[in-house]
Amino acid sequence: MARFDVYALNRAEVPYVLEVQADLLSDLGSTAVVPLVPADSARAEAMRKLKPVITIKGQDYCLMTTDIGTLRRASLGKPVVNVEEPYRAVIVDALDFLFQGF
Repeated sequence: MARFDVYALNRAEVPYVLEVQADLLSDLGSTAVVPLVPADSARAEAMRKLKPVITIKGQDYCLMTTDIGTLRRASLGKPVVNVEEPYRAVIVDALDFLFQGF
């Protein structure tokens, strides 16, 4: 399990979650995650910096940064993909905006 891994949640309204917790804390039983919802269903909430759109398996998803939460690591299964390479900067910017206001 690694920071910026995407896990299938298999719910229509929230098909994926993104792990955002630092790898240093990987021994903890829970991890911080941000829901990824289909971009079409989140258009009203779209805020480029706070809720960026990322692509998973050819589909666009909105990172619902304001809905950050935790899940038990054991419930996540195997990651679908890691999105650090293409999206690290926009994810970190969104988290900074949520917590710092900039």
